[in-house]
Amino acid sequence: MYEFARGPLVWIAFIVFFLGLFYRLVMMIIQSRKDKVVLPYIKMKEGINSIAHWVIPFGSRNMRLRPAFTIISFLFHICLLITPVFVLGHIVLFQQSWGISWWHIPEQITNIMTMIVVVGGLFFFLRRIGDPTVRFVTSWSDFVLLIIVLAPFITGLMAYYQAFDYRTVITIHMISGALWLMVIPFTRIVHMLFFPFTRAYMGSEFGYVRNAKDW
Repeated sequence: MYEFARGPLVWIAFIVFFLGLFYRLVMMIIQSRKDKVVLPYIKMKEGINSIAHWVIPFGSRNMRLRPAFTIISFLFHICLLITPVFVLGHIVLFQQSWGISWWHIPEQITNIMTMIVVVGGLFFFLRRIGDPTVRFVTSWSDFVLLIIVLAPFITGLMAYYQAFDYRTVITIHMISGALWLMVIPFTRIVHMLFFPFTRAYMGSEFGYVRNAKDW
């Protein structure tokens, strides 16, 4: 299982990930062309303004009203995206397998970033249980997705600190990481791809059509 997770499963995960994202992108373009009000609404200036205000911490009024949530959310998403790419262990595996390497973040920092993801994920988990408004729009699939997202980071920490049997933990880590990649295009996690497009559309509709801000 270890050899399969380290070899073929990695290829399968990346193939499903990239083909899935390509499929979702193509379908989005097709659907937007069918809907006559989507593409004509999108304006460069308003779209960029909206994206900029929503990717900058406290750039929107909604963020300023919830400072604690904003800080946790930004730290969670930044660490979630950056840590797997620049952690030393992953870079070493790429170098051994394909002869490709790049700059890595010191292990002490990636450990902290991994812990931030885990703590942030637990915060979102408890928020879905404790906040009545969020609980109302929460289904069992949201908890499953959180577990899928957190599993590679939790097992990564366990492997680094050699908790339990290392080979078993690192195998689970690789399997959970591959599963995470493969579900991205087919779940709401795909907002990582759609965010710029949806935000550009919302900004254009508010700024160009309604002459109002969406932030």
